[in-house]
Amino acid sequence: MVEKKIFGKWRQRLWPVQLFELKKLIPLLFLKFFINCNYTILTTLKDTLIITEKGSGAEVIPVLKGGLVLPFAVIVTLIYSKLVNRFRRETLFYGIVLSFLTFVLFYAYILYPNKELFSPNQSADWLLSVIGQKYSHWISLYRNWMQSLFFVFTELWGGVGIFILFWGFVNQITLLDEAKRFYTLFIAVGDIALLAIGPVISYHSLQSTNFVLSIQTLSNYIFVFSFLIMGLHWWLHHYVLKDKKFYDPSKINATEETTKLSLIDSLKFIASSKYLRYLAIMVVSYGFTINLIEVSWKANLKLLYPNSAEYNAFYSNVLSAVGFFSLLVSFFFSGGIIRWLGWHFSAQIAPIVVGSSGLIFLLLLIAKDFLTPITALLGVSPLLIIVFYGAFQNVLSKVVKYCFFDPTKEMAFIPLDQESKIKGKAAVDVIAARFGKSGAAWVQLAFIEIGGTGSLLSVTPYLIPFLTATLLFWIYSVFSLQKRFMKKTEGLPENPAF
Repeated sequence: MVEKKIFGKWRQRLWPVQLFELKKLIPLLFLKFFINCNYTILTTLKDTLIITEKGSGAEVIPVLKGGLVLPFAVIVTLIYSKLVNRFRRETLFYGIVLSFLTFVLFYAYILYPNKELFSPNQSADWLLSVIGQKYSHWISLYRNWMQSLFFVFTELWGGVGIFILFWGFVNQITLLDEAKRFYTLFIAVGDIALLAIGPVISYHSLQSTNFVLSIQTLSNYIFVFSFLIMGLHWWLHHYVLKDKKFYDPSKINATEETTKLSLIDSLKFIASSKYLRYLAIMVVSYGFTINLIEVSWKANLKLLYPNSAEYNAFYSNVLSAVGFFSLLVSFFFSGGIIRWLGWHFSAQIAPIVVGSSGLIFLLLLIAKDFLTPITALLGVSPLLIIVFYGAFQNVLSKVVKYCFFDPTKEMAFIPLDQESKIKGKAAVDVIAARFGKSGAAWVQLAFIEIGGTGSLLSVTPYLIPFLTATLLFWIYSVFSLQKRFMKKTEGLPENPAF
């Protein structure tokens, strides 16, 4: 089918939106902006707080992701699937946002300012003297239980806030033709949020001599953004979606009626769907790959910036770079690549780019001695080069994720039935994502315990075979999903090119 040309060349690339669509699109863009602002603040804080605390380090992240985040993600998904059967999605939206907001404010104003009072430092020191330094990452989980709890809750915001609340909502009210034009704009506005909020985080991290004040100030931003999120969602439901020009369930394959499948039947349904399984493999593979690499990078980052404020400022600057380059790619490249070269080509970009750059990073960690001539020439340490290349790899991986991985994954949900869209998406985006991250954590923990060093950096050589195997499964799952996606979109308007 030849695509009908209704925009000029640059309009088609940068802003393929008709005037009457602005009433629907503009609130959605602001909704994505504020959700991503909250996500960026929480992402920088959760890593900084747990990694730079007393007796802690990047080795604690695999413990948290492997032992706590995954069970919580499963529980949250089961609760969400249950609540979908009892409440309207609009009510659930407000309830979830308020729950996260309440916890963040409680942590910022009650728990963290009194962390010395609530932290079991004496008993943690005794445990450390009994079982040894090589198990310090387990004791840190106990010593810093407040930071661990904050890490778990805020880690879930990415899956729940972005993928279930935003993308789940958008997928319910969007046609395939709109998705091809709008989804890259949603990605772009998320990049603008990263670009805008990164300097704010860096400023407040370094401006105050008391990191408690920095956390409370950033929590106040989350408070304001959360109410703007709920206000925009309310506006869309009450002033936009009542117009069939913007939301027609008969065309979108969506309805406000709740689904009736039980939790067990829902999980069985997801497990029996090859389509959802391949989607899950993609999500698991990305989470597994990025976490194998990212945690090793954060371990080196703490060596370079052990101070909480400096660590948080550097990390926020990395996220700002993600926003800048992702915005550039999404505006000028990703939309055209997805439209012109097709879903399959676009979906294969992530495993190839993330995998190759990640393998180079792990090889650098192994072969530090080869950096000596470069470090001598530049007058810098090998650690600085490793940290900055790791930052580059992190930026590259996230740019590819936001510009290609996320939009192609979200497009794959559109032709599914209502049950798969709601419960299948919850399982794929929350549970599968957590399995990917937790799987990487289990591999890292296993080698740390076998090696008995208590150090993540000592197990780097053993991670390369796992990374390589994951990349091959990822590429195969994209190829297999492409065939099924093409069949499901046959006969639908504006079927994407493959």
